[in-house]
Amino acid sequence: MTDESKKQIIIKGAREHNLQDIDVSVPRDEFIVITGLSGSGKSSLAFDTIYAEGQRRYVESLSAYARQFLGQMKKPEMESIEGLSPAISIDQKTTRENPRSTVGTITEIYDYLRLLFARIGIPHCPNCGNEVSHQTIGQIGDSIIEEGEGIKVQILSPIVRDKKGQFKDVLEDLRNKGFVRVRVDGEIRELEEDISLAKTYRHNIDVVVDRLKIRKDVDFKRRLVDSLETAAEFSEGLITVLYDDGEKEYEKKYSEHFACVDCGINFEELTPRMFSFNAPQGACPECNGIGSKMEIDPDLVVPDKSLSLSEGAIVPWASSAKRENYYFQMLDAVSKYFNFSMDTPFEELDKKYQDTILFGCDEKIPFTFKRRNKSYMVNRKFEGVVPRMQRLYFETKSSYSRKYLSKFMSDRKCYVCDGKRLRPEVLAVTVGGKSIIDVCDLAIKDSYQFFQDLELTERENFIAKEVLKEIKERLSFLVEVGLDYLSMSRSSGTLSGGEAQRIRLATQIGSGLVGVLYILDEPSIGLHQRDNIKLIEALKRLKDLGNTLVVVEHDEETILSADHVVDIGPGAGEHGGKVVAQGTPIDIMNNKDSITGQYISRTKKIDIPKERRPGNGKFIEIKGAAQNNLKDIDVEIPLGKFTCVTGVSGSGKSSLINEILYKGAHGKLSKKFMFAGKYDKINGLENIDKVIAIDQKPIGRTPRSNPATYTGVFTDIRDLFANTPESKARGYKPGRFSFNVKGGRCEACSGDGIVQIEMHFLADVYVPCEVCGGKRYNEETLDIRYKGKNIYEVLEMTVEEALEFFENIPKITKKLQTLYDVGLGYMKIGQPATTLSGGEAQRIKLAKELSRTSTGKTLYILDEPTTGLHFADIKRLLEVLARLTDAGNSVVVIEHNLDVIKTADHIIDLGPEGGDGGGEVIATGTPEEIAEAGTYTGQFLEKMLNENITPYAKELVEDMGK
Repeated sequence: MTDESKKQIIIKGAREHNLQDIDVSVPRDEFIVITGLSGSGKSSLAFDTIYAEGQRRYVESLSAYARQFLGQMKKPEMESIEGLSPAISIDQKTTRENPRSTVGTITEIYDYLRLLFARIGIPHCPNCGNEVSHQTIGQIGDSIIEEGEGIKVQILSPIVRDKKGQFKDVLEDLRNKGFVRVRVDGEIRELEEDISLAKTYRHNIDVVVDRLKIRKDVDFKRRLVDSLETAAEFSEGLITVLYDDGEKEYEKKYSEHFACVDCGINFEELTPRMFSFNAPQGACPECNGIGSKMEIDPDLVVPDKSLSLSEGAIVPWASSAKRENYYFQMLDAVSKYFNFSMDTPFEELDKKYQDTILFGCDEKIPFTFKRRNKSYMVNRKFEGVVPRMQRLYFETKSSYSRKYLSKFMSDRKCYVCDGKRLRPEVLAVTVGGKSIIDVCDLAIKDSYQFFQDLELTERENFIAKEVLKEIKERLSFLVEVGLDYLSMSRSSGTLSGGEAQRIRLATQIGSGLVGVLYILDEPSIGLHQRDNIKLIEALKRLKDLGNTLVVVEHDEETILSADHVVDIGPGAGEHGGKVVAQGTPIDIMNNKDSITGQYISRTKKIDIPKERRPGNGKFIEIKGAAQNNLKDIDVEIPLGKFTCVTGVSGSGKSSLINEILYKGAHGKLSKKFMFAGKYDKINGLENIDKVIAIDQKPIGRTPRSNPATYTGVFTDIRDLFANTPESKARGYKPGRFSFNVKGGRCEACSGDGIVQIEMHFLADVYVPCEVCGGKRYNEETLDIRYKGKNIYEVLEMTVEEALEFFENIPKITKKLQTLYDVGLGYMKIGQPATTLSGGEAQRIKLAKELSRTSTGKTLYILDEPTTGLHFADIKRLLEVLARLTDAGNSVVVIEHNLDVIKTADHIIDLGPEGGDGGGEVIATGTPEEIAEAGTYTGQFLEKMLNENITPYAKELVEDMGK
């Protein structure tokens, strides 16, 4: 290898997916951006070639034993790669929807917090709030005697606490010291027995030091103190006492270290594990550390309070509107007993009657039931709808009933810990006057400031110095990448892909690794232009540590900030996969073959509309929006317009649109009663007929799902094949051409087309099915042809090819045309859903909606539709959204991309900051009006409207020009 090649990563003959045998050289230890049209092959080069080979080589260096535990990636399709470093991928699929996973646990800051609170935390009594002090053996003895004379007690010393092992030497040592009994995992055992413990399980072992009956005399006190001292000696001051008063047995723990003298509550020595909501020592016993419980929700039981009981206000008992129904008779008896009408709207009933219906009463009510023309009368308490449903949910053995009842359940805050996940005694431990959860609930910027201002004693500072350094550094990294509005207690399942990726980025900056190849996938997703600059600086810092950054990105500012840009294209799918241009950003801008360069240099651009749509004069009005950080705001959304909801990251956009507008409107219009965010009322829903949310969730989670099946065009194609003369002669129905059911599919691979072969310590190998050759169907099915093509060959067509092939079948071309219109002409109609990006999945959903007959009264909601889209793709997307709006529909888009924002008819700008500093409407109006408002969005929009370039991008271009 030459000295020059050592400074470069050299890829030769890359052929993965649609890459067309390309050679690429990029500099090491630099900031590299790979860009190009959606579907051009960027991810195939960055992730499926460079990262896959980097990871494969690292895993290959391990032993065969270690390799069997790792999911090794297959060797990419290419000739060679030189100059490769160990690779780390930071993509958008980093967090699972685990209710126990939070921002604090992902970043490991919470682990340092647990250590900090265990070492310098000040315990308080959860009852009286007094600071907990040490307790002497004499004080412990006095509190035992106060339990009452004649009570039997056993003094135990906990010598093994929640540890794995067989502990044969511990038990033998106790025998040698003359002890007779031990308590093993809650069971009293004789030491003479052969006690065998499983070494793979955690165990608790307490030695029984003495057995006594409480008396109030000097001799008893002396013996008790001697026994307590012996017990404390074995367990470093911790003592367990078992009480038996003849009626009940109970247990209390005592400690020489911590106890509240006034309340008589004893506390264990503080350990980091006690502050973990994932460990039984710290987790709230009611919710097991999750902070919430699934319970029957009264708002879901009675979603429409304007209905009366006889009209079916109680949705799970909706059939109670039939008078012979058991539930109707029950409700009728309650209404007669309390003298209110079954025909009165639920919301007009007295509050006490509403509570009686929902939660029951203690009074015995006469119930008369009619069954088979016979009447039965009983006097009994009315259980109430909610308690009855809750009981049935846990008692039923029917999965159908449980599934039905779960529709009326929601996550409700745990009433014991108030959603804080930990035990009361743990929450009573403070540092700087705050509990560990209080600190986690702060916005990260406020949490960072808390630790900056924290005043400690000389001893506390000596103990916590290194821990505090780690905490503050990690918090500062999160602030640097624009996540200062999040809190450490934020659940990982609620994070966007961009947020999750930036959290991992901050963690990598903190790790301080050198000589690593980092590969990132659109880290700018979800970032406002104001925060984008912070992200770019963080990326440069990671590079300056001595690492190579390869970033797949479409963001203009990120491209212009790169040291080296690789533009893949010129088109998408089979029209892409080539290196169109590479070099510095200036080189790309001056290259006439680069579509990316043409958009950055403004040779091509997305035009600002000459006039804004006036709308139809109608509005949807949201009253009292208070979900998450929204501050009880009222918002008007004009109909018949293209509306953009903007604001800095964390300002409340998703809470307003996804949680309130979509769920609230969809629930009322579809009668499916979705559990929406907090709001008072939504007015104006009579002006729309349906609301459709088009997000980036996968269109299917198995390879059997594809664009053809999702859009429904596969059904039409199967019908077409079933109507061919050959099919009719053989008696084939449309199901014959499905690879999901027996009959026409290849049974050797069950219609998958591939067979998985396990390779033990190597990566699993997927090979084409030997029987069908990967075609998914049996020979008889493949014999049927339409215009010379069989069903497999049709599924292998791109959308563009299929459009031409089915040009005379309007039913099929209508659906294919919409896929082509949203920029997916390059995609195979049978491409497995698992291989689609989030942006592609979103555009397939958009195409499906476009293919339906428009009513002109639909509300479309899109959440950052520009994710994964190139400038040229965004232009195409805007044309599609314009078509929808021009047909009279209303489009609401959550977006940060200024090219989209500048084309909107109406903007709702939230802020002014993120987190607690946001949640307000700070400006509304046309883009021109927002530009004059001076908000963060307005400041960037003003430059865009006047000069058609972002201020930061303009500054970068001017610097490069110099």
